[in-house]
Order: sequence, then structure tokens, then C-alpha cells
Amino acid sequence: MGKALLGVLVALLGHGAAMAQDISRAESWGAVATPAPGPVRIIGSTGLGCIAGAVELPDDGPGWQSVRVSRNRHWGHPAMVAWVAAFAGRARAQGLPDLWIGDLSQPRGGPMTFGHASHQAGIDADIWLDLNAKPLVPASQRERIPEVSLVLPDGSGVDPARFTERHVALIRLAAQMPGLDRLLVNPAIKQELCRRHGGEAWLRRVRPWRGHDSHMHIRLPCPADQPECRGIMPPPPGDGCDATLAWWFTPEARRPQPRRPGPRPVMPAACAGVLGAR
Repeated sequence: MGKALLGVLVALLGHGAAMAQDISRAESWGAVATPAPGPVRIIGSTGLGCIAGAVELPDDGPGWQSVRVSRNRHWGHPAMVAWVAAFAGRARAQGLPDLWIGDLSQPRGGPMTFGHASHQAGIDADIWLDLNAKPLVPASQRERIPEVSLVLPDGSGVDPARFTERHVALIRLAAQMPGLDRLLVNPAIKQELCRRHGGEAWLRRVRPWRGHDSHMHIRLPCPADQPECRGIMPPPPGDGCDATLAWWFTPEARRPQPRRPGPRPVMPAACAGVLGAR
């Protein structure tokens, strides 16, 4: 191989490595303030992916108010934005107060600098479990609203002074909404739901996960018209009120061993075009 050709190959390999590193860098995605133009296109998964053609959830609407809007994380697939708006409307119709809406995704998805390992493909949303009455608050005043945990400090159960039947009603309403893949809550919240409503079909979609003691994490399945979207297996059959839930309260789950460092995940190559689109 000639020296000139070798030099070209080395340069190309170096450029490819630099591009892969750049599109995996959260700061690069957070710095882009607008969605990628063109039709909606989800590439990859919620934990390693991106979205073009995202739409933005309005700062407020019938039944909701978005919080921490300065983060610019209220973007998603049109189905996700429509789901949040429809759910908030149904909650209001049932007499529940406005809902605080937390993060969806960034304008082009991708990794975030803090707060989430997922939310990268426009099909995730955080809905706070704050059911206090809320007047309409200017968006600029929703930046520092504190999240309040509904779980006891030791994680053994819900806080009976804070967790109410209205929280059950809100979670059940979300779990029964059309188009939902799954809904994540703290294991202690799932445990309490099982205690009150074990055996009911809607509990299948309610899955336990660390954190999530003050909000529920909504995830939609990959839309049927998005072949590059990579989903996960649907929840297993049953209500989930079994040994898989009990495991979350074992020492193994409460004190997980740190993972050995491995290769850094690589973003789908097509996401470079989404990040750089103008």
C-alpha cells in the first residue's frame, strides 16, 4: 500500500472516530435549540438514539403546565406530544389538577448532559405525581419547583402522609391510555398499587424502576411507521406483583454492584446527519 493511500485511510479512520465521539457527546445534542428539518424519523432506541422532525409540547395547555422549560426538553414524536396532551385532558375531566410535565426529549433527541439515560428518541415523557391544586404559573416561574417524593426515606413503602387514592387514580388512568408501552414508577409505588389492586390487568404496564418516587415515566412503543426505531420487549404477562417485584426490596437490588467499565456505547451512525442537519 502506497504511503499516500495509507495516509488517506488513516485520516478517514480518524475522522470517523472523531464523528462517532462527537455524536455520542451529550453537550453536542444539548447545544442544538431546534429540531432537525424534514419528516419525522426515529433512529435507534430510547437509550441510544435520536429523532428528526420532532414537535414541541406547548408550555401549557388544558390540564398541564411544563416545568423547567429553559432546558428545552419538551420535544418528541407527534404521537408522544399528542399522548401527553390527551392524558392531561382526561385527568382534568376526572377532576384532577393541572399536571406538571417534566422532560420529554431534546429537539433532536440524543443523550442529555444530566438527568436521564433514556429520553433520546422522542417517545418518553416524565409526568410528576404532584396533585396539589395549581394556578396557571408563568413558565419563567416553573424553573425551580421542587419534586416531592411519595416514598419513605428507606424505600420500603410509600409515604402514607403523601400517597393517596388520587395518585392511584392518576397512574391507573395513564396505564389504561391507548398507545402506551409501559409506565415506570418507584418499586415502593408499584408495591402499593399491587396491595390495593393486585390482579387487575392495567398493572401489567406499570413497571418498577429505581428513582421515580416523585414522577412517572411514560414510554410509547416504536411507531409503526418508524422502521429504524429500536424498541424493547413488551412487559411480561401478569400484573407484575410477583417475585420480580419482591426482588427490588432485596439487598442485591438496594445495593447494586458497580458495573465494570466497558466500551462506550456508540450512537447509530445515521444520527450524525440528524445532529448536523440545517
